[in-house]
Amino acid sequence: MANSSRNRAQRDQLEAVENPVGILRTTMAYNDQSMLCHFRMKKGAEIPLHHHPAAQNGYVVSGKIEFKTGDGTETFLAAAGSGYAFGPDEPHGANVLEDAEVIEVFSPMRPEYADN
Repeated sequence: MANSSRNRAQRDQLEAVENPVGILRTTMAYNDQSMLCHFRMKKGAEIPLHHHPAAQNGYVVSGKIEFKTGDGTETFLAAAGSGYAFGPDEPHGANVLEDAEVIEVFSPMRPEYADN
């Protein structure tokens, strides 16, 4: 269980965390059940193949991202207006093809993202 929550926030009042290089995350709101994050992704940035216990749903506000799933050989393109979902512990990663802005929700919340 998380030992804290954030019920509301203004993005311009929070500091973004960069990890990995070129991926800037701002954790907007969360409780034990879910977490809302805003991402700014720079063209050329890569998110290595990984997995986590939380389900992940996303919406691409702007830009273009190539997502990798499974063993990394399966891919799909997500551009402005695209939505996507990864199940709990489903391997996924990404290559940022154009500067992008993304909104993602994790359920349950990811404690390691409660850092800004």
